[in-house]
Amino acid sequence: MLSSYYTVKGYGEHEINIQKSRFIAYVKRVSTEAEAQGFIQEIKKQHHSANHNCSAYLIGEHDQIQKANDDGEPSGTAGVPILEVLKKKHLKDTVVVITRYFGGIKLGAGGLIRAYGKATSEGLQATGIVERKLMQIAHTKIDYTWLGKVENELRSSIYELKEIHYLEDVEVETYVKEEETEAFSEWMTELTNGQCTIQLGEKVYLETDI
Repeated sequence: MLSSYYTVKGYGEHEINIQKSRFIAYVKRVSTEAEAQGFIQEIKKQHHSANHNCSAYLIGEHDQIQKANDDGEPSGTAGVPILEVLKKKHLKDTVVVITRYFGGIKLGAGGLIRAYGKATSEGLQATGIVERKLMQIAHTKIDYTWLGKVENELRSSIYELKEIHYLEDVEVETYVKEEETEAFSEWMTELTNGQCTIQLGEKVYLETDI
């Protein structure tokens, strides 16, 4: 699992007009090629009367799956520019479809490359980009007498408080970066004079807006 990576928030769409042609960007986060292909087909069905539904996607931790499709535009003027924007922004697990309704004015190869690149960039911006950081959930059990101090210290620390469970003892769940688990344990032990029990739980990705 990657310690961190960038991707899109979820689903988004955005339209721009260039020389009377409509370029509608559809963006989605996906985890498999089948999901990406399904999304592309969905947009094609929705815009079956459009001149072109060009697409590209990047999937996998190391971008193992990369595809670009010009869908009838001159070779290399649509799918590749879309893919290049995804690469430039270091995005993973993202599919983009740009639907074009031709407005009667030919843009030429350079104009098409710029148009598809611009439509992609603005579509991504409208959708939103997030950084996903891999975190370990630390479960800290303490006596109720320590709760006030621990909660206050946590809220002003570098660690992010996830949840507090009020059980027989208090269980405090905290997001901790993998490389900081040892430092967190030492800090919490010192904070409670050794009167805590810490167990490391599952690893999850925490998302922050970029």
